[in-house]
Amino acid sequence: MPDTTPELWTTEEAAEHLGIKPKSATGLLSRRGVKRVDVIRHPVSGRAVARWRADEIRSVAADRRPGRRTDRP
Repeated sequence: MPDTTPELWTTEEAAEHLGIKPKSATGLLSRRGVKRVDVIRHPVSGRAVARWRADEIRSVAADRRPGRRTDRP
């Protein structure tokens, strides 16, 4: 039987895939309606680490329009 557990990425992994900073990734994912799956504790620091579904991150990355601001000369 195949494994049906979704692949989960931390915010840092999602940011790396998207090519942006972790805080920017959190904001982008929130604006796109992507929900966190859960929050775990970092094994060393003990800080909270959000995890997201990797397939949703890939979908956001595919939809992004890379480019630059057009309101400035």
